[in-house]
Amino acid sequence: MTPSISQMRSFVAIAKLGSFTRAARELHLSQPALTVQIRHLEESLRVRILDRNTRSVQLTRIGRELVPIFERLLGELDTVVSSVHDLSTKQYGIVRVACLPSVAATVMPNAIATFKARYPGVHFNVRDGVGGKILALLKSDAVDFGITAGEINDPEFKTSVLMRDHMHAVYLAPHPLHQEKKITAEKLAHFPLIMMDEESTVRQLVDRAFRLAGVTAKPIIEATYMATAVGMVQSRLGVAILPSAAIEAKPIGRIKSRPIEGKNFSRPIFIVQKAGRSLSPASESFLATLRALKFESSSV
Repeated sequence: MTPSISQMRSFVAIAKLGSFTRAARELHLSQPALTVQIRHLEESLRVRILDRNTRSVQLTRIGRELVPIFERLLGELDTVVSSVHDLSTKQYGIVRVACLPSVAATVMPNAIATFKARYPGVHFNVRDGVGGKILALLKSDAVDFGITAGEINDPEFKTSVLMRDHMHAVYLAPHPLHQEKKITAEKLAHFPLIMMDEESTVRQLVDRAFRLAGVTAKPIIEATYMATAVGMVQSRLGVAILPSAAIEAKPIGRIKSRPIEGKNFSRPIFIVQKAGRSLSPASESFLATLRALKFESSSV
């Protein structure tokens, strides 16, 4: 039989206080209950650790050797329990999240700042990438949850909608599109287009939207990074199609950004988690913060 934690605590208290009566008072136990604890401890160890009579209690040689060992074990246990308590109350911890670059640059900074104002001891590991990379990071347990777009038909994951994003036409003024009341797929097809590469969820949505509109649209330039696409726009090489959540899609100076008409140019942004897997208290609380935020600039 292995000694219990309560038995070790009882023995250490008696060793420090030199009295069953004082130890029982400190531990909030009755003296008979304390006596039973010590008897069970000696039975599990198969050795006497205390010599006691009606007047005094003395440690045996084995008892004296056990005191520092039990104190160290109990101290380590108390440290672990305290650390777990700190994690459960979000005093510290790490939130690991993988998300789309557009979300990482716009939504995440505000969400993290809001969360850290309440829980400054929590740290973040934010990894941005396209949808396939996000799911791969989740599968390998490199992150706690992901934020992505596109269809997810893998039963290993569960999803919930965080927000909706809409595609914008980004161009350099003056431009013929600036005179249009509405920007449609048909009107965009008359201009040179700058699109994201085929691996991105943005490109997959845009290709599908043009196809459903019955419009053929081929990009003259494909870019991996949205900043690259905007650089091409600044050189008047074409019109970029970017998600409204992206910081690169924000209008600034002569760079204009307008929504493209049609529900097919809109997409849900999902929170993705492993099905049946619990999150750490810090990650669970951060998700609640994310869901509570308003995404007016990114919603349709």
